[in-house]
Amino acid sequence: MVKDTNLNYTLNVVARWFVGLVFLFSSFTKGVDPMGTTFKVQEYMTAWNIGSFTFEWALPLAGVLSVTLICAEFLVGILLITNAYRRLSAWLLVLMMLFFTTTTLIDALTNKVTDCGCFGDAVKLTNWQTFWKNVVLDVPTVWILLTRNLRRKRRFERDGVVFISAVTVMLVFEIYNIKHEPVVDFRPWKIGNKMMDTENTEGLKSYVTYRNLQTGETEEFESALLMEKMQDEQWVEQWEWESSRVVDPREIAAPGFSMMDLEGDDHAADLLPAEDGMLIVTVHHLSDVDKQGVVEIKRALRMAEENGIRIVMLTSALPEEVQSWLYENKIDGLDYLFADTTAIETMMRGNPGFMYIKNGTVIDKGRKIGTLKIEN
Repeated sequence: MVKDTNLNYTLNVVARWFVGLVFLFSSFTKGVDPMGTTFKVQEYMTAWNIGSFTFEWALPLAGVLSVTLICAEFLVGILLITNAYRRLSAWLLVLMMLFFTTTTLIDALTNKVTDCGCFGDAVKLTNWQTFWKNVVLDVPTVWILLTRNLRRKRRFERDGVVFISAVTVMLVFEIYNIKHEPVVDFRPWKIGNKMMDTENTEGLKSYVTYRNLQTGETEEFESALLMEKMQDEQWVEQWEWESSRVVDPREIAAPGFSMMDLEGDDHAADLLPAEDGMLIVTVHHLSDVDKQGVVEIKRALRMAEENGIRIVMLTSALPEEVQSWLYENKIDGLDYLFADTTAIETMMRGNPGFMYIKNGTVIDKGRKIGTLKIEN
């Protein structure tokens, strides 16, 4: 049993605040976008298995599990910082850290899921970085468990208010962010982000890295400059090629993003820099678009015509499904292109969603076309 000394209690306070703040930050970055966390839970369910036993049967529960996990993480953080329900919070913390540490260790060893999503889209860590982050948190977690009874006071009424308030606040916050776009957007397609460098008119540039055989130092050269270096025989003898890379000034700030037509040609680099602006209607699941969604798409089509800007629907559905859907809903004159479901969901959580882009920059986006700011 740990002695009740001022030093031990002070260390308990420091440990609780340290872990509590990490849990609050983690729960906020996920709670601001519960749908993103749901996609990550689904990824785990699809990628993981125990022998022949898989978890795909639980995919319909991913949304509930996501909301519950985020709420539990926020609750533990609040309980630790407010020193409420000390025994309960200590044991909940131990169980959660045991789960997190085990999960991230398996991730690091197998790499079946490359990003655990521990901090949503706000902070990206490698699997090993995530695992060691959890190992660091395990140290104060053990101390919190060992010192859970130090100077413990029975304050059930006050602790109950803290408990209920924490759960209520996070649930309301999550529900709001499910029904709307995230109040704080950590994704590549957030408002104000420049998705392409439209000012750079130069073509592709290639760079090569060479290593000095004597000193071991490395240096990167532009290919044009390298040709001059290669004229020096002494330099050639002292340096050897190590790697190369190509820089495309028209590269999109969302890796892997494309806007494909029926022939398989990618039009993203041509459409995003539109000087007159372009309205993108995102539909990641065509079959889930409700009647109100159809109304919003028709309004978007009229708004684009009135403002003289191009409008394109970006979907992951099959071509024949798109054509049939447009015909059934009496939508004429709407061009459509194709993209991966995940790429569309990354742009907008809404189905449909509306995004206005001009000169390669995201000007505005939302789930209702009437809320968008369209610049003429």
